Amino acid sequence: MGGHEESVRRAGGRAGTGGLVRSVHDHRALKCGGRVAWVRIAPPGRVDRYRPAMDSVRAVLIDIDGVLTVSWEPLPGAVEALRELREAGLAVALVTNTTSRTRASIAGTLAEAGFPVTARDILTAPAVTAAYIAEHFPGARCALLNSGDIGEDLGDVDVIDARDTGTVPDVVIVGGAGPEFDYVALNRAFGHLQRGARLVAMHRNLYWRTDDGLQLDAGAFLAGLEKAARTDAVVTGKPSRAFFASALARLGAGADEAVMVGDDVESDVLAAQAAGVTGVLVRTGKYLPQTHRDASGTPDHVIDSFAELPALLRAWSAEQ
Repeated sequence: MGGHEESVRRAGGRAGTGGLVRSVHDHRALKCGGRVAWVRIAPPGRVDRYRPAMDSVRAVLIDIDGVLTVSWEPLPGAVEALRELREAGLAVALVTNTTSRTRASIAGTLAEAGFPVTARDILTAPAVTAAYIAEHFPGARCALLNSGDIGEDLGDVDVIDARDTGTVPDVVIVGGAGPEFDYVALNRAFGHLQRGARLVAMHRNLYWRTDDGLQLDAGAFLAGLEKAARTDAVVTGKPSRAFFASALARLGAGADEAVMVGDDVESDVLAAQAAGVTGVLVRTGKYLPQTHRDASGTPDHVIDSFAELPALLRAWSAEQ
């Protein structure tokens, strides 16, 4: 296995016990015959361990791009797995750093693909950014550097026209990268920061995966702006703790009752674990073995794809 440590855990699927936990007070389960097994590969030199089974799982936080879809096409088994979580009565939130579409647009695309979701199930980095600006910089004039139309999710944030070179913004907001991230736009943002504008970033993602392979994202440009302007960005999306706290608050669940599923070991999984949420890394999307090995910590669980999540939760239930 390429020098990796491999561990296998098996849990009996006894009728009446091998199901998904519905809530704190209701431990009825979906029946699951046979046995459940999974394999986890740990980075070299680290202890391979599993987090003890939780008393209950009430909520599941799910990244979208690379976990449920790639280039908005469903990954194998993802639709069925999400339906199974819904049928088990689990609260679900789709938490994404996607900055190219609004919540309504994302929900429409996913629903057309068969996913049982609505806009209310989706929490985006732009929506959280709007709340942050309203709380910390009320009435601020903001310069937005982003690829895609997210105006609907930004709500009442005062975004100045990109062609307006006379207005000096109070805040520079960096979203997702795309063709708009050219020298002129980046240099203009650099100038605003030199004149005292605050820097707010929706995320630090270095890249994401499409059907054409890995694509460079805003985090690469953000690092340059921070260093050049000698300032640090406030990050509002993943991996900020506030983002996970907002998602949990919407679902009415505590961190110890929730699971986060993502393909980004740092921003999705380890960041969730730092916030007290159980982390599950999937080997789809942007997942790279090298990134996994070099990560700053160890994911609680690793599975091949989101399609395996119901079986993992059934195994937890069987252990209780």
